[in-house]
Amino acid sequence: MRTPLPPGRQVLVTEFADSPSEAIERSTTLVAQPPPDPSSLGPDEVVVGIRAASVGWVDLLMTSGQYQHMAEPPYCPGIEYAGVVERVGAGVDPARCREGDRVIVDFMQVGPRTGGAYRRAGGFASYAVVPAQAVVPIPARLDFDQAACLLGAYETAHHCLVTRAQLRAGETVLVTGASGATGLAAVQVARRLGATVIGTGRSDAKLAVVRALGADHVVNSRGGDGEPEVRRFRDEVKALTGGRGVDVVYDTVGGDVSLECLRCVDFGARFVIVGWTSTPDVARGRGQRGAPRANQLPTNLIQMKGLSVLGAPAVISVGRDPTLRPPRLAQVLAWAASGEIAPQVSHAFPLERFREAMRARWEGEVIGGCVLRP
Repeated sequence: MRTPLPPGRQVLVTEFADSPSEAIERSTTLVAQPPPDPSSLGPDEVVVGIRAASVGWVDLLMTSGQYQHMAEPPYCPGIEYAGVVERVGAGVDPARCREGDRVIVDFMQVGPRTGGAYRRAGGFASYAVVPAQAVVPIPARLDFDQAACLLGAYETAHHCLVTRAQLRAGETVLVTGASGATGLAAVQVARRLGATVIGTGRSDAKLAVVRALGADHVVNSRGGDGEPEVRRFRDEVKALTGGRGVDVVYDTVGGDVSLECLRCVDFGARFVIVGWTSTPDVARGRGQRGAPRANQLPTNLIQMKGLSVLGAPAVISVGRDPTLRPPRLAQVLAWAASGEIAPQVSHAFPLERFREAMRARWEGEVIGGCVLRP
């Protein structure tokens, strides 16, 4: 007789808050998680013992209902995670997975960002029961922490730079928020494509890491005492490009950073909107929807510079055209397997310190990835 799985724990978001910072303190709790009963598994289901779960920006926005997809409280957060297959259903093909395999759980098939039967299988937990087709072997070079931070960031970077911007070798890309998860992914992906990379951020220490991980140049965008919060950095970018300006902007930040980036481009550049981390309260809190504080871009600059402004939602785009996913997923996994890309994870916490982990992400302490280790 096999040893039963031990009891576990999970984090629950009990209700939407006005903001993620309020949700961290008031609307999240750690509770017991009964171990899955292997005898109740469906024929194509597996039990994953979670070893690492990414604490991402989207996870935080979802706690206040300010993300475009709303989970249904109470729910377990944690969009991306990785672990070990602990049990398999009777009909699972051994070629797909076996007990003991190290796997990534596909965030586009299960978890709180999805709307299907496995939407409650979040990663801030000891276990998840998921369909076998939703697990992906972890590339051998990656540990669990890195694996939990791989797909979302690098698929986003691939979609934005390859599918939308059509970045070419020899071009120059300006990456804002370059020390963030998707920013660092974009730095690495752009280098793989043969582009010159300029990374921006607000911390010299973080930018040193960005430079070490592949950026050709870095520019600090923080204003000094008595100056605007975002200083004028267009002259530095123009100097780095021989006065011409960049071919592509990969903008994760929004707000005043976007406005300055519009003055850093060559005529006919592509401006890719990836996110708006500087203005997370675009929508009303507590899931009230709407966008009363939406970002705005000056149409006169867009017109006179002949810009292509490209929205680039990596997940929504696959919902519209599923053929986009297989080649980009295959490329990301191949790059990871060969060592050409590797997520940077600066912070890791045990599950009971989930609030500390969420604060670290929300307050901008993280470089690349932050994980919980259930």
